[in-house]
Amino acid sequence: MAKFRRRTCIILSLFILLIFSLMVVLKMLRPDKATFGVPFGLDLLPEVRQRTHLGKNFDSQMSDKINSETNIKNLKSVEITVKSSKASEPYLQELQPLNYYVHVFYYSWYGNPQFDGKYIHWNHPFLKHWDPRINKNYSQGKHNPPDDIGSSFYPELGIYSSRDPSVIETHMKQIHSASIGVLALSWYPPGSNDENGVPTDDLVPTIMDKAHKYNLKVTFHIEPYSNRDDQNMYKNVQYIIDKYGNHPAFYRYKTKTGNSLPMFYVYDSYTTKPEQWANLLTVSGSWSIRNSPYDALFIALLVEDKHKYDILRSGFNGIYTYFATNGFTYGSSYENWAKLKLFCDHFQLMFIPSVGPGYIDTSIRPWNAQNTRNRVNGKYYETALSAALQAHPSVISITSFNEWHEGTQIEKAVPKRTSNTVYLDYRPHKPSHYLELTRKWSEKYSKERAAYALDDQMPIS
Repeated sequence: MAKFRRRTCIILSLFILLIFSLMVVLKMLRPDKATFGVPFGLDLLPEVRQRTHLGKNFDSQMSDKINSETNIKNLKSVEITVKSSKASEPYLQELQPLNYYVHVFYYSWYGNPQFDGKYIHWNHPFLKHWDPRINKNYSQGKHNPPDDIGSSFYPELGIYSSRDPSVIETHMKQIHSASIGVLALSWYPPGSNDENGVPTDDLVPTIMDKAHKYNLKVTFHIEPYSNRDDQNMYKNVQYIIDKYGNHPAFYRYKTKTGNSLPMFYVYDSYTTKPEQWANLLTVSGSWSIRNSPYDALFIALLVEDKHKYDILRSGFNGIYTYFATNGFTYGSSYENWAKLKLFCDHFQLMFIPSVGPGYIDTSIRPWNAQNTRNRVNGKYYETALSAALQAHPSVISITSFNEWHEGTQIEKAVPKRTSNTVYLDYRPHKPSHYLELTRKWSEKYSKERAAYALDDQMPIS
């Protein structure tokens, strides 16, 4: 029995010695820079090799509780370097690609006492009905923030100021997260403003800086400022291009002819006569902007069907429909978009339908309930987006990111109840529901447009 055990021990020892000898020989045959544990061939793929080493380091951290937090932080910093050379901007890695064919209307007219010394726009007055007999049945005066605001929804950011840099940054993050490439900034000339606001042109540089940080572009939605005509429009377009045209966030649209031109949406364009617009927008006009350093693409608002021919005579480059209320105007009615697209194609105009998540403006027009459009938990928005895609548009515009008065915002909203008001919200969905829907349809539009618009105009990204 003792002899058997000795024989067994000798055989086992020889076997172990053989295995050890083989390992030494194999190690000598491997390249000096290789190490055990790295699968064969990974030294040919530096990025994969780095990740393998990261995994190995992480395993060793698990057995070293003292240094674990430091090592994990180091691990994260190396992972960011592996993913992108833009390590200084890691936030971009977490967000979806942008679609520069999707534009969203953006408003910078809100204010609060902290940044502006008073509430601006959140205290919007109740607008009067044109019929005094109807008007007397509804609320008068204005809203009283912070609990009573001129909106049927309540923003997640609270009663914010458009001057707050952190608010602007959050807005740009939200717009980027929705795969929107361009914001169409509501704009009045320096010293001018809407009747309920204050001048905001001085905010443009900050907005453009924050937009550029997130690879967004900014175009201008020119509002119907006092006495707008061909001459002061020329001067204002000149002002915008001279002041902002060299900013990296300034939006330009590359046409089929290879020209990269700014784009301007012109709200309520139909209130100015076609003859005046023609002075600015046709080659022979007395204030012609064509073939000059200030040439641009001008997009007119189409409300009624007859506006098509005025837009042609005026010299505009395209049409948009703005309103988020299906059936409210000829232009905002989905059933007319296919016909409008045919018209635009025939006369080489851009067709830009405007879609929105819903509509409710009874917080400022309490008598206008007939134009309310329920969001139906996002179904209304998706119906509009589907109709827009079917029309094969040049661009899709969204009404809006933050027009809270008319309830068209896709910005995050939260539930809120006060003693007098129960605000609407996006439940059962999250506050980001409409941003997520926008991203889904933006990506779908990007794929579909690539299939039908190979020879169409392309935006600068």
